[in-house]
Amino acid sequence: MTRPPFEVADIIRQFEQSFVEQNRSWLTWQHLRVLHALEHCRTADLGGHLDRCADCGYRAISFNSCGNRHCPKCLTGAREAWLAKRQTELLPCAYSHVVFTVPHELSWLALQNKQVVYDLLFRTSAATLREVAANPKHLGAAIGVLSVLHTWSQTLMHHPHVHCVVPAGGLSPDGTHWVHSRSRFFLPVKVLRRVFRGKFIAGLKRAFRKGELSFPGRLQHLADTHAFHAFLRPLFRHDWVVYAKRPFGGPEYVLQYLARYTHRVAISNHRIVDVADGYVTFRWTDYAHGRAPRTMTVRGEEFLRRFLLHVLPRGFVRIRFFGFLSNRQRAQQLPRCHQVLGDSPPSPRPQPATERLASWGCPHCGGAMHMIERLTADEVRRRVAAGHAVVDTS
Repeated sequence: MTRPPFEVADIIRQFEQSFVEQNRSWLTWQHLRVLHALEHCRTADLGGHLDRCADCGYRAISFNSCGNRHCPKCLTGAREAWLAKRQTELLPCAYSHVVFTVPHELSWLALQNKQVVYDLLFRTSAATLREVAANPKHLGAAIGVLSVLHTWSQTLMHHPHVHCVVPAGGLSPDGTHWVHSRSRFFLPVKVLRRVFRGKFIAGLKRAFRKGELSFPGRLQHLADTHAFHAFLRPLFRHDWVVYAKRPFGGPEYVLQYLARYTHRVAISNHRIVDVADGYVTFRWTDYAHGRAPRTMTVRGEEFLRRFLLHVLPRGFVRIRFFGFLSNRQRAQQLPRCHQVLGDSPPSPRPQPATERLASWGCPHCGGAMHMIERLTADEVRRRVAAGHAVVDTS
């Protein structure tokens, strides 16, 4: 893939100062840390390493990446390593994709209480799937769930939702056989919507009673018990958005499918079309009108504001496992699933040693580049000034 003409880092360098001056009231050290990391990612400021081709001996300096999980340039390696670990957990059956979305009315509350609300979204969506699946009217089985949190819409607005990838079936209550779901749908969406809505609102009420929610600024009036319950009441009057794709694919396809959703950030550099005259133009897909491709232009400061809406709390885990895929049950239940499906667990594919392997190929012969020396920022600058070759691995 060719390097995009514009990057989020370019927008930060151009608009960071004015953006920070305009938004000091809500910016935190974590927001500033993300901006700093992305701005300096794969530049001499972070140091680098000297790499040598194992085939032709070509040498060049490459810069270190920031490793920040919000960085569009730092996710490929982490995604590949994560997917490799999932190979032994895939089952020889169809899979289903279910999406649970927080209503727009709760968006501002979620922004001010990310840790609580996002965690609640994970727990209630997984509990909904497991409860409905356990009901003999719908499936009558114990299932496993892999959930990934996304907090953005295509236009970078706040839109928290979880993507759940689920084996389309589960273990029977006595664990003796595999219960397959229907071919046309995994679980009834209308039932999922109703159960999810009830669990999520009940969870918000519990968090309120425990004093876990904060109500700054425009939310201050909701700190009153009667006002908070009045705020929640209208949420029962309409259906919540739960989307379920009919069961699809098998183990190999699922790995490719997961790659679309794990280790992603709000926008990739390849979607940025132009940065000029104080504005940023980016591509987005209009799903409400048949996936129509569109572009949007906003001020640079507004682009950064939208981008930073999606900074997650420190240490927050955005990929989680539930049911027989959870850490507590996986070791015992997954082999059982393979057994009742008449399959043996796949052996993990051997991974090449990467501790000294660079992330790019030789530009001369295509051979593997190996790191032979780590360099500090000052050492990088001195060697570049002395004429050493530098390779852009962005």
